[in-house]
Amino acid sequence: MMTSPVAASQDLVARAVVKRFSDHLAVDSLSFTVERGSFFSILGPSGCGKTTLLRMIAGFIEPDGGDIAIGGRSMRGVAPNRRPVNMVFQQLALFPMMSVGENVEFGLARRGHPKAERRKRSLAMLERVGLASAVDKRVDALSGGQRQRVAIARSLVLEPTLLLLDEPLGALDLKLREHMKIELKQLQAAFGTTFVYITHDQSEALVLSDHVAVMSQGRFEQVGTPQDLYYRPQTPFVAGFVGANNRILGRATGGDAETLELTTAEGWKIRVQGNPAVRNGDLVEAFVRPEVVMLAREPADLPMGHGHSAGEVESLLFDGANSAVLLREVQTRREFRVALPQTGQFSDLRVGERIAFSFDVKRATCFPARSGQHE
Repeated sequence: MMTSPVAASQDLVARAVVKRFSDHLAVDSLSFTVERGSFFSILGPSGCGKTTLLRMIAGFIEPDGGDIAIGGRSMRGVAPNRRPVNMVFQQLALFPMMSVGENVEFGLARRGHPKAERRKRSLAMLERVGLASAVDKRVDALSGGQRQRVAIARSLVLEPTLLLLDEPLGALDLKLREHMKIELKQLQAAFGTTFVYITHDQSEALVLSDHVAVMSQGRFEQVGTPQDLYYRPQTPFVAGFVGANNRILGRATGGDAETLELTTAEGWKIRVQGNPAVRNGDLVEAFVRPEVVMLAREPADLPMGHGHSAGEVESLLFDGANSAVLLREVQTRREFRVALPQTGQFSDLRVGERIAFSFDVKRATCFPARSGQHE
């Protein structure tokens, strides 16, 4: 089958893919591409359709409409075991009665490769993932992170076009999960295999990926680099789901092309970056990230031109470099989260203390309110 130069650089192409379960539309006419050798993540809450999509790519579920092409070839009617795809599950599915080497060799044995070749290839793969010395160990003698690497080695030894990863770090403890994020990123870069990764954990998606698709109700809200999603969200869902954000609902009551004045139902006025889709009088959702908020004990100490508000300290959330303070805006009693500067300048804040705060208008985004939103 001939492929165009563009298609040849894309390991995965989905065209208007649809999947229904009775009356539930799990995947809604979804189209996207994944470039060869990239790390692509699908991020979304439980029930958004990401696992259904991954299982259609793997061939475990047939789409009701549309097409999926892998390596330039349509997968319509191609059985899972005949697709150039391997999958790593959260439970890993390693065989406890087998040694590490036998686990890695398993797929090669199923394909009929001679024993000597299987051993050679499994040893070479274990060397690349740093586990050559564990080849004869039982998998239940390994740590959680080592078992993760064995599962990846078992998949990559088959040289798939795509490696699909279904929340593979979900069963690990926090510290090991943080370590494995770095290992996964390094392994993908070293092998150059295209990874398609699904997760509900935004930190995993942002740290690991070249591109991330944020999924909601069977559709992609936005596809972009981690930086695009974080700094330039295109929808209220992405702004609220990716990273921490303070959400403020109000009416557009003034402004110009660059900035917009928003007034809440309680009369609190703030200014945010303008949005051409918003007109005066519209109900608006604004989002302000905790790290763009500035604190001062006196309003005069805040930068000029951003306006300021007064807040009362409700809670102090100490987490080292990620420490934050929860304020109650004095006029509206709305909760507002502020990241504390790492200089330790406000480490002596106390619950009940009143403090001034403001934020850079250009770093506060807004959107027309979604249907069903009320003041």
